[in-house]
Parts: sequence; C-alpha cells; structure tokens
Amino acid sequence: MKVFDFDNTIYRGESSVDFSFYMIRHNRKILRYVPTILLSLTGYKLVLLKKERLESIINNFFAGVLDGTESPLDFVKPFWDAHAHKLNRKILQLVEPEDVIISASPIFLIEGIREHLNTDKIIGTEVDLTQKKITWFNFGDNKVKRYRTIYGDQKIDALYTDSQNDKELMRVSREVYIVKNGIPVHL
Repeated sequence: MKVFDFDNTIYRGESSVDFSFYMIRHNRKILRYVPTILLSLTGYKLVLLKKERLESIINNFFAGVLDGTESPLDFVKPFWDAHAHKLNRKILQLVEPEDVIISASPIFLIEGIREHLNTDKIIGTEVDLTQKKITWFNFGDNKVKRYRTIYGDQKIDALYTDSQNDKELMRVSREVYIVKNGIPVHL
C-alpha cells in the first residue's frame, strides 16, 4: 500500500490555507485571522510550530468562523469548483484504490473532492462543527497513530510527501518520495 500526503503533494499548495482565504472572500469577519494564518503557515513549513500550538490556533479560527449562521461546509463545493485544477494529475495517476491519503487538512474539506482521488481511504483532521473544535488533529506523529489505529502494523510500501513534518510516517515506510514542484524524488 502507498500513502500520500495531500497538501503540496496531491494538491498544489496548502488546501486549508486556500480554503481559509476562499472563505475570507465570502465572509469578511474572517479577515482578522489573516495574520495568524500566515504566521502559522510559516511556522508549519519551517517545522517550528508545535502540534498543540497549531491545534489551538485552528480551534480559535473555527470558533471565530463558526459563530454565525454559515458553516465551512457551505463553502466546500464552491471552493473545489474553483480549485480542483490545483490537483496534481501526475501524482493522482499513482494513487490506486487500496492506497491511503493522509492529511492534516480537515476531513470535511478533502471529502469534497473524494471522487477525484482514486481511493476512498482518506484520513484527515476531524472537526466537530457543532462544538467548533478539532476532535483529532491529524498532524505529525498523530498521522502514524491514526494510521496504526486503522491499519495496525501494516508497513507502508511507499510514502509520498512534501514535508519533514511527516518524519514519523517516513519511519514506518519502506520507501519515501519527497514531492518537490509536483515531482516525486526517491530518498
């Protein structure tokens, strides 16, 4: 079985950030989160942000966004209508039905593009939209914990990722491919 990270691997960019900016264009009250989003993204990419801090930032964002009548779910379909072109077709050709896509992005966001992903096996961050918070932050070593909860000790034949944030997944993979500019390079 192969495992694929989603952001900057299958999707060109950070889908959660793109989704946040998409929602900002349609819900101005989110503007106050732009500096936090940008700083968090920088900390995440530089592997400087601890999982607990990132989760807290995201929970604060959800609490602020979900205080009205709109839900992020209202934005998922129109977001993907506008952003599906950012899927990396070359990487998607490698995905087979038995493979797994694992992401720190919210599962509700990735579910919105499921029909294009070639697999139904998707693991992501779980969000309770009623409670306005993350119930499982699928980031860092939590990706391995969730993978093992579902698949036990089954070794990953090949991991495709863009980030050193997935070093724990790398340790349980036979082969690792780092995706740079949409092209996988074997480590």
